[in-house]
Amino acid sequence: MKILSRFALSTLATGVLLASTAQAQEQWTMTSTWADNLDLIQIDRHWVELVNQLAGDELQINFRAGGTLMPGTEVFDATETGSIEAAGDWPGYWAGLNPAFSPLATTTSLFNAVDYLNWIQQWGGRELYEEIYGQFNMMYLPYGITNNESGFMGRTPIASIADLDGKRLRLSGRDQGRVLERLGGSQVTLAGGEVYQAIERGVIDAGEFSTPGVDYKAGFSEVADNWATPGWHQSASVFGVMINMDAWNALSEETQQKLRIAADATMAWSLAWSERESNEATRQFVEDGVTINQFSDEDLAQIQQVTNEVIVQGACENPDHAKVYQSMVSYLQDYATWRDVSYPFNMSRTMDNLPSLEEIEACL
Repeated sequence: MKILSRFALSTLATGVLLASTAQAQEQWTMTSTWADNLDLIQIDRHWVELVNQLAGDELQINFRAGGTLMPGTEVFDATETGSIEAAGDWPGYWAGLNPAFSPLATTTSLFNAVDYLNWIQQWGGRELYEEIYGQFNMMYLPYGITNNESGFMGRTPIASIADLDGKRLRLSGRDQGRVLERLGGSQVTLAGGEVYQAIERGVIDAGEFSTPGVDYKAGFSEVADNWATPGWHQSASVFGVMINMDAWNALSEETQQKLRIAADATMAWSLAWSERESNEATRQFVEDGVTINQFSDEDLAQIQQVTNEVIVQGACENPDHAKVYQSMVSYLQDYATWRDVSYPFNMSRTMDNLPSLEEIEACL
C-alpha cells in the first residue's frame, strides 16, 4: 500500500507539474504587414523562430503571413487593442498617427544602416521607439535594419533631379514625399504588392519599394528598364515587432529579455542578409538588361539641402518629430569625434551639411 501510495503521489505531482507548465506557457498570435510574396517577411520569421527556440517553454508564437488574418493596414489597431498579441511592421506606415514614426522607420538622405544600429543600441534610439509606441499601448522591439533602398525603377529614365520634374513616383514615407514634391515630383501612395502592376500599366513613371534583393524577387526587372540610384529617399530602414502592452507585461522579466536578445540577434542577421541579397540582385538586374543611372554629387548635395529644410519643417509641426530628429542629429555630431578621424576605415556617413540642430531644438 505504501509503495502504491508513493507511486500515486508521484504520478499526481508529475501531473500537477505538467499542468502548471502548460498553463505557464503563453500562446501568441502574430502577423505582419508583409505578405508571403514580399521577402521582407523573412525578417519577421527569423525573429519568431529565435523566440520559439529561446523561450519555447514560456512562450510560443504562432506566426501568420500578412493578409491572412487581416489587411496589413489593420495590424496596428489589432495589436493596440489586443485582438492579436504582436505584429511585424515598418514604423513609417503609422506616420499619420504620429509623424515621429517617419524617422523611426527611415530617413531621407541622413542615416545609413550602421547609424541606425549605433543609435538604437547606444545613443538612445531604443528608448524613443518604446516611448512613441508606448503612446499606443504597445512595446516595440526593433529587430531589422536594411541599408539604403534600391531607388526608382520604371520605364522612364531618371538620371538627375531635373528628370524628377512632373513625374508620378510611388514613394513611401511622409518626409520622403515632402522632399520629392520640393524637387518637382509627385508622390503616389501604393501598397508594396501593387508597385509591379503600376509600373507595368504606366500608372506611375517609376516606383520604389525596398532593397534590390526584395525588389528583384518582386519581379521588378520584368517591368522596369531603368533604375535610378542611390536610394536617397530611404537611406536606411528599420523594421520591428509591435507587442500589445498587456501581453508584454504578462511575460516574466526573463522571457522579456529573451525576446530582446532575439531582436538584437535578428537585427545583426538582417543587415548582412539584406546586403548579400542586394549584391546578388544587382548583378541579376544588370544581366536582365536594366540600365542603372546614378545621381551626381551635385544633385545629392541639393537633395541633402532640401532634406534638411523638410526635417526642420516637420520638427516645428510636432514635438515628437522634433525629439526624434534632435536625437539623431545629436548622435551624428557626437559620433563625428571618432568617425572622422578613423577615415577611410570608419563606419556611418560622413556629412558636412547636417540639419540644423539649433533650429530643431528651437521647435521642442
